[in-house]
Amino acid sequence: MKWVISKSAILLAIFILPVFAGADDDCLNCHRQKTPGAVSQWQGSAHAGAEISCMDCHGSDHNKIETGQAFVDAKTCGKCHQTALEQHEASRHGLGLHSGWGCTRNLPDRNPGECRFCHEEGSTRPLSTVECSRFLTQSSEMRELGCNRCHQVENSCASCHTNHLTDLKIVQNPNVCAKCHMGPDHPQWEMWETSLHGTLYTTAGETIGPDCQRCHMPQGTHNVSTGLTMTPGGAPYSGADRKSQRSAMLKICTDCHAESFARRELERGDGIREQSAALVNEAETIVWDLADRGLLSPMPDNRPPHPLRGKVLVTDGQMLYEGTSHIERLLFKMKKYDFAKTVKGAYHQNPAYTHWYGNAELKMDLIDIKAEAERLKQQKKKNFNASPQASTAEDTIEQQLKVLKKKFERGVLSNEQYSAKKKRLLDQSLQIK
Repeated sequence: MKWVISKSAILLAIFILPVFAGADDDCLNCHRQKTPGAVSQWQGSAHAGAEISCMDCHGSDHNKIETGQAFVDAKTCGKCHQTALEQHEASRHGLGLHSGWGCTRNLPDRNPGECRFCHEEGSTRPLSTVECSRFLTQSSEMRELGCNRCHQVENSCASCHTNHLTDLKIVQNPNVCAKCHMGPDHPQWEMWETSLHGTLYTTAGETIGPDCQRCHMPQGTHNVSTGLTMTPGGAPYSGADRKSQRSAMLKICTDCHAESFARRELERGDGIREQSAALVNEAETIVWDLADRGLLSPMPDNRPPHPLRGKVLVTDGQMLYEGTSHIERLLFKMKKYDFAKTVKGAYHQNPAYTHWYGNAELKMDLIDIKAEAERLKQQKKKNFNASPQASTAEDTIEQQLKVLKKKFERGVLSNEQYSAKKKRLLDQSLQIK
């Protein structure tokens, strides 16, 4: 029995020795004590079997490793996984940081280690000029855990694959997507899980029920944007790109469905997107009209400046959910949460998200925004009438001319429209006199 054990040990050593020899002995000897879990995971990985050592990924500068300067980024992985890297960089995952970050150089609690996400080592030239206002308004702790952990997917393969494990079962499980693709602004995972697709997956398995990977990473591609026809904010692609991407999605859908059925369902989603965008645009117009009239409470001049634009109204993709007026908070919910639930719910074949979590909320948001706008106008009128120096009708027209000019200056009115409306008001003023 002792001989059998000894022989087994010798044979085990023979098979393991080449693996250990391919790794740096100093790394293993030390990290067996300091980070035994990481060593164990590496030893059971495909990397160990292929004799990919610690230094192959982490480098040999231990000081940089300890201080977090030797970051194992996507380009490190791309040295071996070139095709996967190219597919990843062509997808929205490859734009994760570009859509979710902002330069922290002027923040008092900045983390110098963050610079590596937007700058090559030793360079001050930014890789991207896109910045995120919401990121810049957060504490350093919230930026790290609440923002970076998702958006670092751009240059961290470990976001999905983990650091040292290589078992594909991890990234083939739709739960790996849920870490980021859930919540009020992009609940794709919840939509899928509670749809018929998700139910079939849970009860009958992946051969019957499609999961995230089957639809968004067909044939194992790392381009997760295949088949998408709109931006993350819901703006449709241009004609050629849209047609090409729709064809790609139809090819995926027809693995299970008739093309006519799949096309019809996707076109229904298109219609819902257009209808939902019209509701949001109506609400946004109301908020801008209030700003033109000086009726937001508080006005941008009387609150903390927007981190990217200053003391101006911002309602586009850089809109904040803090330090603004109540009606802007309602618009943020409408644009960022309920529009996304409606549209993405439709494309993910989830009727409850499309209607009750999405469409119904969108329409009630518009009711709330209209009611708040009317309240602000009535409050302004009440204050105006109570003033001992209440203006005449002529002064009211003067105010209308100022509002009209603001709308023209920001491009809402054409030159012809502005001239016609202005003439009408001036004619009214002459009649009063």
